[in-house]
Amino acid sequence: MRFAFIDVWKEEWPVEFLCRVMRVTSRGFRAWRVRPMSQRQRDDMVILAHIREQHRLSLQSYGRPRMTEELQELGLKVGHRRVGRLMGENGIKIIRTQKYKATTDSNHTFNIAPNLLDQDFSATGPNQKWAGDISYIWTSEGWLYLAVILDLYSRRVIGWAVSNRMKKDLAIRALDMAVALRQPPEDCIHHTDRGSQYCSNEYQKRLSKHGFKISMSGKGNCYDCEYGIAA
Repeated sequence: MRFAFIDVWKEEWPVEFLCRVMRVTSRGFRAWRVRPMSQRQRDDMVILAHIREQHRLSLQSYGRPRMTEELQELGLKVGHRRVGRLMGENGIKIIRTQKYKATTDSNHTFNIAPNLLDQDFSATGPNQKWAGDISYIWTSEGWLYLAVILDLYSRRVIGWAVSNRMKKDLAIRALDMAVALRQPPEDCIHHTDRGSQYCSNEYQKRLSKHGFKISMSGKGNCYDCEYGIAA
């Protein structure tokens, strides 16, 4: 892989300089260029290209296990050791950042429900008012998204789901857990922000099926969801 690195950067830097940096001889590099690559070396180059792309898309947050999982989902037959070797040889490392990650996508065409709570988060008993929220958590393997359902009477989490991607079923899985646990009565108020996860047809159908009164925050008003969990 050292020779491959030199071959990639030889248009930007002198070959002799790159050989000194990589601690190889220029003679060895020239011999490598005329020697046909093995199938494994070709496969490594393909895998490395995918690793670099996923490294960029993840904002440099994927470690070896997460990177391996992503590559396998793309259909590549790779294991942790091979991915770790390629990342190590090419200086591909996690860079921890504290950048803001959006969890609410309100730029959609789904229907918006009225704000039934109007910032009244009090309740006199359980299963009167529920609230949904999505946050994110930094781990050693990158960001994880956490969807929860809160009972506003006790402020307890009664349903939750975790994923490394903001998939549309994330909020649905949290809701399904809460419904299975509590079996809420009809007319229980379900309040969320205007995010596409909560406004989606699939989520709205589940709410209607269980007889919830649907409530959503006002546009751009963070105080309508100040019950939310902290990131």
